Amino acid sequence: MANQHIPYSMTTHDEEKGLHRTPTGVTMSPELFEKLYLSPKVPHAGDYSKRFANPTALGFIGFVISASTFAMIIMGWGGTKGLSPVAGIFFFVGPVTMILALVFEWILGNFFSMMVMGLFAVFWLSFGLLEVPNLALGVPFATPDDPMGTASREYNAAIGLYLIVWGFAFFTFFIFTTRINTVLATIFSLTAVATWLLSSAYFKLSWGDYETAGQLQKAGGAIIFAVSMLGWYMCFVIMAGEMRIKFNFPVGDLSHFWPSTDVELTMREHSD
Repeated sequence: MANQHIPYSMTTHDEEKGLHRTPTGVTMSPELFEKLYLSPKVPHAGDYSKRFANPTALGFIGFVISASTFAMIIMGWGGTKGLSPVAGIFFFVGPVTMILALVFEWILGNFFSMMVMGLFAVFWLSFGLLEVPNLALGVPFATPDDPMGTASREYNAAIGLYLIVWGFAFFTFFIFTTRINTVLATIFSLTAVATWLLSSAYFKLSWGDYETAGQLQKAGGAIIFAVSMLGWYMCFVIMAGEMRIKFNFPVGDLSHFWPSTDVELTMREHSD
């Protein structure tokens, strides 16, 4: 009934944004929903998305700042060597923003977005421990020539194995991003490849092949930098959608290749 009083111009304007009014409320296209929340459009009880801001962009901004900084340093841009001066990206910029985003993704019922934020948060935290010299993690493998133990075969091989496991974790997430959009799927596929390249670099270090290790590290850094640029793009897309910028930023919607899970996002006020 309320639908009869909506001006045609307003209806057309909403449809251009991917919103479609119905007699009972408003539905959102899968592509628009997945641009703004990075989750497949599935049924959710409650109306939390109307009461809380979209937290996905916050998590993305923390990720891309950390990833782009990390990538530039391991590629040696500007003559940089070592990540200890920017240890904050491992413990504050990345994890803090993504943990905050994780909590609100959980409240909103966005399962996959919550998993993504949690995955990257713990990755940055765990990998950041390797960049804290005071922890002396390599001391058990120390030798007179290598008092810190960080050049030992055992130390570097262990990190290599750890990164192999992380590569499979990222690849697993890539499989599920094929339900969402091309940009996110590319981010996870490239992240898996970059992680395996960095793993190979550590294995080369364990054998003393420093030249090949350096080449593999730079290759992994280049891919991570590309991932960060895609992350910047997705962050911009989400913020543009939330700020109602009238432009259709393509993300390569993949939801139409899967069974529809369209759910009406009602705009009615709940009454007893």
